[in-house]
Amino acid sequence: MPELTLSKALNTGLRHLLEDDPRTMVMGQDVGGLGGVFRVTDGLQKDFGDQRVIDSPLAESSLIGTAIGLAIRGYRPICEIQFDGFVYPAFNQIVSQLAKIRARSGGTIAVPVVIRIPVGGGIGAVEHHSESNEAYFAHTAGLRVVCCSNPQDAHWMLRQAVTSEDPVIFYEPKRRYWSKGEVSKSEPTLPLDRAHVVRPGRDLTVLTYGGMVQTCLDAAAAAAAEDGRELEVIDLRSLSPLDMATTTDSVRRTGRCVVVHEAPMFAGLGAEIGTSVTEACFYHLEAPVLRVGGFDTPYPPAKYEDQYLPDLDRVLDAVDRSFAW
Repeated sequence: MPELTLSKALNTGLRHLLEDDPRTMVMGQDVGGLGGVFRVTDGLQKDFGDQRVIDSPLAESSLIGTAIGLAIRGYRPICEIQFDGFVYPAFNQIVSQLAKIRARSGGTIAVPVVIRIPVGGGIGAVEHHSESNEAYFAHTAGLRVVCCSNPQDAHWMLRQAVTSEDPVIFYEPKRRYWSKGEVSKSEPTLPLDRAHVVRPGRDLTVLTYGGMVQTCLDAAAAAAAEDGRELEVIDLRSLSPLDMATTTDSVRRTGRCVVVHEAPMFAGLGAEIGTSVTEACFYHLEAPVLRVGGFDTPYPPAKYEDQYLPDLDRVLDAVDRSFAW
């Protein structure tokens, strides 16, 4: 099991996909000669040519529209959006066309497009480079929305997403691109739409995804050392559809739940997750489901992002409030 950075795990996943299926294409701004702004596509154009690894114009709407046409003709395009906040020019193509074509055609036309989006803050960037906009796409029926948190999932979830017949929004937490971890050579048994219990516990369930998974694991370790509390941390992985079976099974055992994400709290995924957990686990809960998220403001200048983003202390504060209920 080689140890790779998350960025390199994605790169090797793309390489396998390009080798295995001649219909697979990589498209996006600077994905060719530059190798992507985070070097995820480094070396791919050199090895597979500029007809399969394509530097697109600075026009996200055109990029996704072209990918939709290619998918209808039988190709499997993988589009890279340079930063999360740059996806908005393509929003109409995604929610009005990509998400709707399969239903509109009665299931006869598949559009297996994967849109890779670096997401979230934590790298000292600014607005449009640090946003968490997953709720827009999770609200859109017809799209799968997933988010990896570690090299193993980055590699294999990407390969599962590209071989799916559904359009997939594939989020990559940019603050974790350089985190290292083992990547197995054999495909894992966990399906693309299944959550993963990354730290078992008995006292409280923490539901999270993406860049916040490691933050929550750090909080769980601190809670165990300081108070002897055993927090169960679950990486949701799939944001649409949600794996409610795994999450509700956990909450029924622990009786307490905290949901953590970087996106602003108001109308964020935490609200949907919290409501669904409450409906399914009402008679098992010892306290309300609590949320920890970004503030309801535009993303701040880089020097203030540490105050904006959830951290270990804010997660532990929510844990304390749950036990004080």
